[in-house]
Amino acid sequence: MSDGFPNKPRILRGAFVEFGLSVPPLVVVFQFNPVQLTRNRGITYAVPASMAGANGLTLRDFHNKFPDLRDVQREQLVTVAEQTIGFDIRLDASDRLDEGDALTEQLGIGPQLATLEQMVTPKNESLIGGLANDIGRPLGFSFTRNSNPPLVLFVFGRKRVLPVNITALNITETEFSAGLDPVRASAAVNLTVIEGGNAPYKYTRAATEAMSVLNLARATDVANVVVPG
Repeated sequence: MSDGFPNKPRILRGAFVEFGLSVPPLVVVFQFNPVQLTRNRGITYAVPASMAGANGLTLRDFHNKFPDLRDVQREQLVTVAEQTIGFDIRLDASDRLDEGDALTEQLGIGPQLATLEQMVTPKNESLIGGLANDIGRPLGFSFTRNSNPPLVLFVFGRKRVLPVNITALNITETEFSAGLDPVRASAAVNLTVIEGGNAPYKYTRAATEAMSVLNLARATDVANVVVPG
């Protein structure tokens, strides 16, 4: 149904998509995009073991040894942690109930919540996956790979496709149908990005670096910054 605005831009939706062939395949398209994302990356600095000595040289003392900042940057021991992402997913069956959706009338938002739960459950515990393995084994196929949870891609727009580990999933069900199926809920998720040479991360990294280069278009703003000579 048209909303009367034919030129209205199409709004993309975020999603979790299981990476790789598996049974059953897991996909959760966000009914509502998160209101906010919290992204964190921890960085620690330390004195190299070769220079710490028996007296336990502090980082401050270590920095005092180098008047040239380039030497500080080169010599200090730096550990960069993987990026973590946190946000809330909101689920609400109201619109689909108003539209008379038969599946929603029977189960509410149960299927979406169940899929989120499957994303943090070891694949070899799947009853459906085990049945598929029994069928595929004589043909040389295996759909349930190991005892780890699924590998998930966090897709959020065209420039962010990140492989992640879901490190926390907290579901709060707030409203139920007469049959006690959840019809409204929120899920707080915490993710750790899987970095390295994998294709999805390299794609996202390339997009990030390209946007950083585009920031040079604002290089004239530097004229308003005082940098000591």
